[in-house]
Formats: sequence, structure tokens, C-alpha cells
Amino acid sequence: MKRWKSFLLFLTVMGPGIITANIDNDASGITTYSVAGARFGYELLWTLIPTTVALVVIQEMCGRMGVITGKGLADLIRENYGVKAAFYLMLGLFVANFGNTVADFAGWAASMEILGLSRYIMVPIGALAIWMLVAKGSYRFVENVLLIACLIFIGYIISGFMAKPDWAGVAKSTFIPHLEWNAEYIYLSIGIIGTTITPWMQFYLQSSIAEKGIKKEDYKASRLDVIFGCSITDIISFFIIVTCATILFPKGIRVNEASEAALALKPFAGDYASLLFAVSLANASILGAIIVPLASAYYICEAMGWEAGVNKSFKEAPQFMGIYTMMIAAGAVVVLVPNAPLVFLMVLSAVVNGLMLPFVLIYVIMLINNPKIMGEFVNSRVYNVISWATVVTVALLTVLFVFSTIFPVT
Repeated sequence: MKRWKSFLLFLTVMGPGIITANIDNDASGITTYSVAGARFGYELLWTLIPTTVALVVIQEMCGRMGVITGKGLADLIRENYGVKAAFYLMLGLFVANFGNTVADFAGWAASMEILGLSRYIMVPIGALAIWMLVAKGSYRFVENVLLIACLIFIGYIISGFMAKPDWAGVAKSTFIPHLEWNAEYIYLSIGIIGTTITPWMQFYLQSSIAEKGIKKEDYKASRLDVIFGCSITDIISFFIIVTCATILFPKGIRVNEASEAALALKPFAGDYASLLFAVSLANASILGAIIVPLASAYYICEAMGWEAGVNKSFKEAPQFMGIYTMMIAAGAVVVLVPNAPLVFLMVLSAVVNGLMLPFVLIYVIMLINNPKIMGEFVNSRVYNVISWATVVTVALLTVLFVFSTIFPVT
């Protein structure tokens, strides 16, 4: 009976952790994993293990703060470090998130064209649909839609099995690190971490937990939601790499976009595998186009002390809904403009994300260790060692990623 009650409690609480982690597998992330598999086969699979550990540690801290304080991360930064610090941090993150939004609409457009549909029709339809979902729906309704949509990511797992990989080779590469002092190998290794752990995730997770109203007594169930979500998202990443490594790498087919991977799979893995890959890309892209602008609206409004929340109307939270509307409209328009600098915006987004992440993580770790904020739920000494090591490692790697993006080594 106790287990049954615990399971029901988990079903009630689950959502923020699973949605945040899974939707991090957006168009940019899928592109990174597809390129990694196509160019290096199974050799980069080992990077997913430390990446998953780092993701769990960071997301658990943010989830804990959301449950204990009932406030978003931007709210806590403003209250404890001032409006100016919050404002400049939010400004940088807004630039990064706009680039992410453009990348997600570009992924949606490319996947629609693979399915034989015009981007000039489907991008406006997609933009209007996701705007209506958030502007007119309640938090609970939006969360349920997102959870159902997360199930479509299973398409990547099915594609992985359909590719018929060498499972012995997969296992070896997953658990035995293989290092190459090769500029592209190093860049993609860091890129896998950089695309998995992004600043917007920390803000969205904490804000959604706060808006959902998860209480201190439900912390264990919320923690499980976060850990489960982080694990699932990297299982999806695993199968994306496996699919491209099995089918494209032996043929020497190099891809630069996830949509190219979907098309390239068709002659070798068949129509169904290619279709699953394309549909999953469309799903990931449109979900990213919902959540990234939503995260932006949350943290900007929290930082400025404005009303925020999906449950609020335009009249109750005009800034929140206005920012969300503007990001979706602008992101969709940019993708439809001929010769728009999409690559520049995506690179800019990656660079700004990389520059902002260390600052965000340092704020997280300082806040979680403040007993005035967290009470008895501050980090333990052991957890602090793990979290600081994770934060320092992630910060160093993201700085290296930014440097290699601005000054690529050939």
C-alpha cells in the first residue's frame, strides 16, 4: 500500500524534471549527436556517462531550490544579489535563447520539408499552435501536452534498434573511454556536454516546480522526477549517436545537420527509420520552440519582479505573455527570411550559452549553500565536493568550447 501511495505521489509531482531534461534534446542537441555518430562512430558514447552525472547533480540542486523556496532561480538571484546582477545575466541569456529558438524553428522547417511540406506554411502553423497552447492553456494542460509529446522521443530508440548496431562495440565504447587529440573530436566531445547542460534548463526547471506548487514534503518524489528525466534524455542521446554511427559512419557520410542525417538514413536503414528520425526531429524542434521562449519569459519577469506564469492571462502578466509572444514571432520570421544569418545566430547562441553557464552554476551553488534560503536542505559536504567539481569541470569545458567555436582549430 505504501509503494502504491508513493507511485501515485510521483505521478502527481512528475513533469518539470522529465520535461526540462527531455526538451533539452532540441534541434541543436540532436544535430550535435547526429554529427558525433556520423563522424566518429561509437567512439564518443563514453562522454554520455559523465555528462549524465553532471546533469543530474546540477538539475537536482535547482529542483531542490524550487521545492524548498517556492521561487524561481532568477527570483532568488535578484533577491540575494540585486537587480543589476540579475538584469545583465538575463540580458545575456535572452540573446542565447533567441538563437536557440531560431535553431528550433529551423529544425521544425527542415523536418517538415523532409516530410514533403512547405516551411512557409508549416512554420506559421507551428508558431501559432504553440502560442495558442501557452497563451490559452493552463499550466496543468500545457504540462500534460508536453509529457505526451516527450513519448515521441521513443522514435530515436526504435531507429537505433532498426539500425542493427554492433552491441559489443557499443558497450565497449560506452564504458571504455577512447581519446583522440584531434580538433574535431575534442570539439564534439565538449559540444555534447555543452548542448546537454544549458543555462535555460536551470531557470525553467525551478520556475516550473515553483508554479506547479510542489511542496517540501514532496521533495523525494520531485527529486526522482529530475533524476529520471536526466537519465531518459541521455538514453535518447545515446540512441541518436548509435543510429548515425551504425548507418552513416561506415559509409563515410558526413552530415552537418540533424535533417541531413534523417535523409541520409533512408537508403541504408529504410523509409521507416528515416521517417522516425524526421518525425522525432520535428517533435523535438517544436517542443524546444515552446520551452526556450517560456524559460526566457519566466526568468526575465522573475528578475524584474513582474508577474509570471502560464496560469496567468495577458491582463494579469502582460510582460510574461508579451516576451513569450515576441520570441516565438521573431524566431519564426527569421527562419522564413531568405538568406537570414541562421548559422551566425546559432553560433552566437552557443557562444553566449557557454559564457553564461559558469556564472549561472556559481549562483546556483552559492544559493543552495545559503542556510537562510535552504534551511536544512543545504548541500552536504560530500555533495558540495561533487557539485563544485562538476561546476568547475563544466565551466572549464564550456569556456574551451566557446574558445574553439570562435577560433576553430583546423
